[in-house]
Amino acid sequence: MDYRTAGVDVVAGRAFVERIRASVEATHRPEVVGGLGGFGGLTRLPAGIERPLLVAGTDGVGTKLELAQAHGCHHNVGIDLVAMCVNDVITSGAEPLLFLDYMATGRLSPEAMAAVVEGIADGCRQSGCSLLGGETAEMPGFYSPGRYDLAGFCLAVVDEARLIDGRHVTPGDAVIAVASSGVHSNGFSLVRRILEDQGIDRAATLPGTTVPLIDALLEPTRLYASLVRELLAAELPLHAMAHITGGGLPENLPRCLPAGTGATLDPGSWERPAVFRWLQDAGEVPESDLWHTFNLGVGFCLVVPADQQQRAISMCDQAGHRAWQLGEVRSLAANSPVLVGLPC
Repeated sequence: MDYRTAGVDVVAGRAFVERIRASVEATHRPEVVGGLGGFGGLTRLPAGIERPLLVAGTDGVGTKLELAQAHGCHHNVGIDLVAMCVNDVITSGAEPLLFLDYMATGRLSPEAMAAVVEGIADGCRQSGCSLLGGETAEMPGFYSPGRYDLAGFCLAVVDEARLIDGRHVTPGDAVIAVASSGVHSNGFSLVRRILEDQGIDRAATLPGTTVPLIDALLEPTRLYASLVRELLAAELPLHAMAHITGGGLPENLPRCLPAGTGATLDPGSWERPAVFRWLQDAGEVPESDLWHTFNLGVGFCLVVPADQQQRAISMCDQAGHRAWQLGEVRSLAANSPVLVGLPC
């Protein structure tokens, strides 16, 4: 009896690390010290930050992993993992510095694991942060062979003087919606239940399109770091930002608004993407559940002064992100809802 017989192939593990080395090191920012293989990753803080605040975030991909693994879509969930962490920390105006990943599997599948890491590296490159290291654990008997789980951790930095925390939000500010790429990485327990009940197979297409339904559901989460970086570099006055994740607009937009303020939103300001219309129809999902489960096409929100809304929308469009005015900030009267206008 040896370790390999027990289910852990150390030699394959070392070969896997060598296989992903180039992808990982290609993400490194100039601040990174050393390379892959140490007990800890090293990085300097960027120069020119007088009072640095470190902003940390961690997340996973949830049960989207189940659907991705069933259909061999490993690269995209690597991007998802980065996006779910990076899109959170940038809401404070922070620059993403580094990302760490943790993968646990029943038995190492080099092809699948390499695809995941390459997806993570892709997400890091798109976000401008270093994939500084990670951990892959073989856990036979705990996970089934060929199955894996993911978790990620992101560290960002912002000068305290440039911190965006909602303190400058005032009634009359415009709320700008930035489009999502689809379902992103939330609500997949419901998505999978609908697929199971409908008996959907790989060949099914999204109604009214030629896009395979599974591909539409597994479209990776859109990354907004480069957009926010451009907006900040242009000195657009960003009063607040929100990443629209689990809980949708009703639960996430209020998180960036200061006490005493709310927002009036116009749910007719955009057309709900086809994938959400299919989910509602196929699953007979109540309207309230849709709003509290999915992003419904809004992946990120910006709060800017009213006289800056057209500039913000134009800059988003020029950066390749569809954007529109979703609503405006208002004073919050006693006992009134934080968000007004949503049909839920």
